[in-house]
Amino acid sequence: MSAQASSELATLAAGGRTSFFGFLLRLAARMPFLFIAGRMYGADALGRFAYAVLVVEFAAQVATMGLKRGLAQQLATSERDHRFDVWDAMIVCAVASLIAAGVLVLFPQAMFPNSALNGMDRLLPLVILPLAASDIALSALAYRGDLGATVRARSVVEPWALGITAGALAFVTTRDGLIIAYVASIGAAFLASMIPMVKSFGFPTHEWRPRPGLIWDLARRNTPLAAADAIEWASRRIDIAILGLFVSPSAVGIYWGAQQVVSLPQKLKTTFDPVLAPVITQSLGKGDKIGVARHIRQVAFWITAAQLLGLLMFGIPAVGVMGVIGPAFVMGAGALVVLLSAEVFASTGAVAEAALVYVARKRNMMISIGTIILQAILCASFILIAKGQGLSEFWQMAAAAFGLLLALFAASIAKAWLAERLLGGPVVGWRWTLVPTAALAAAVGWAAVHYLPEWATMTLGMTAIFATYVAALWFFAFGPEDRELFRLRKANNPPRNGEGDHAQHGGGAPSA
Repeated sequence: MSAQASSELATLAAGGRTSFFGFLLRLAARMPFLFIAGRMYGADALGRFAYAVLVVEFAAQVATMGLKRGLAQQLATSERDHRFDVWDAMIVCAVASLIAAGVLVLFPQAMFPNSALNGMDRLLPLVILPLAASDIALSALAYRGDLGATVRARSVVEPWALGITAGALAFVTTRDGLIIAYVASIGAAFLASMIPMVKSFGFPTHEWRPRPGLIWDLARRNTPLAAADAIEWASRRIDIAILGLFVSPSAVGIYWGAQQVVSLPQKLKTTFDPVLAPVITQSLGKGDKIGVARHIRQVAFWITAAQLLGLLMFGIPAVGVMGVIGPAFVMGAGALVVLLSAEVFASTGAVAEAALVYVARKRNMMISIGTIILQAILCASFILIAKGQGLSEFWQMAAAAFGLLLALFAASIAKAWLAERLLGGPVVGWRWTLVPTAALAAAVGWAAVHYLPEWATMTLGMTAIFATYVAALWFFAFGPEDRELFRLRKANNPPRNGEGDHAQHGGGAPSA
């Protein structure tokens, strides 16, 4: 392996370690919140909260204008001071956020379609700006190798602020407590993102002048990226939006609870994006498409292995996991297993998209649009079939999740095929050595569920699944490059000024 390839692998491995550490922190913070929300607020209040947050976060996703990944390419090819590019991106984000917030303030029924407005519900869209701006700030920091800021903001500050505030407000108002807690958590995460960003890049100097023409061009060029990001985000939410048209609010709350558990391992991929994007743009700038394919394949394997661990840890004791949230939430155990399985099938395609958004933006966008249409059709069809057969909401929730699984699997195949064709090398991260690895951990999990009481299954059993899987992964599935993930040497950070980047990387990455 060349020195450059070794350095890039070290960078990716550093991101992987940080992502996995962030996963453990999110797990420690998210489960207490779900316990509080399920047991102190109830499934109905959680369902109302879930739908409102779904709409607001979709608007924030669109408001980033694709800059969560596009900013890395902008910084890698820019000749300007990086702080100018970052603050230009902030202006794009702010304008888009204010437009989106204005629409939802005027039409709040989009957030609360099945319930009356309460208190300050109409002002909830104002969190779109800090939510989107936080994403931009963390992407800028990730370009400089500071993934710790993402872990602090998204895995420590935001979830703990949400859980602590929700717990305190449960004694004051169960009607508005969840939404107020959500606003507080977004505000805290915004501060935790902006403070390190300003320390790293600084405020714009007197030489900086917003360039409306350049900003508009930046937004226009990132439209395919914005569409890809929004569609990827929506693909994990449209199932609950469709489900909400057919089932009770409490069932929506239960399904959302299952989604929140799934979002813990799911975030492993999204936290890789900021560190993967600079490596890809730099390799493409040098014309090293084979190197990009190699990195995609490596990261895809890491993500697939991690998603499989999530399936085993949370899927085998699914009844107990959902029972932690509340007795009524046990009904979502089947949906939880299917959703966790869907993430395993989606892993390779999701990582391949990290390259496609640069080398085939429009074709990637078309695949993503086709995926979400297919998902909507499958989810609605399966739910209607379940209702027509007189099946309970347990089966209707599982039907919606199964529609998601099939759509994501189809998208993963299509995106992996396109990436291999354009990059000239294999990108699929699946290895058959994962089968005996998973089988051993599954056997341990089966024994824990059948021979231990539930409290022991949720503690000792899940720990045993984790330990068995990691040990088997190390001995059966990991090669020398995979073990790079556990070497603690420091990865090289990208240059800190635009001129250095431009000199090193040359022109921009190609797009089609």
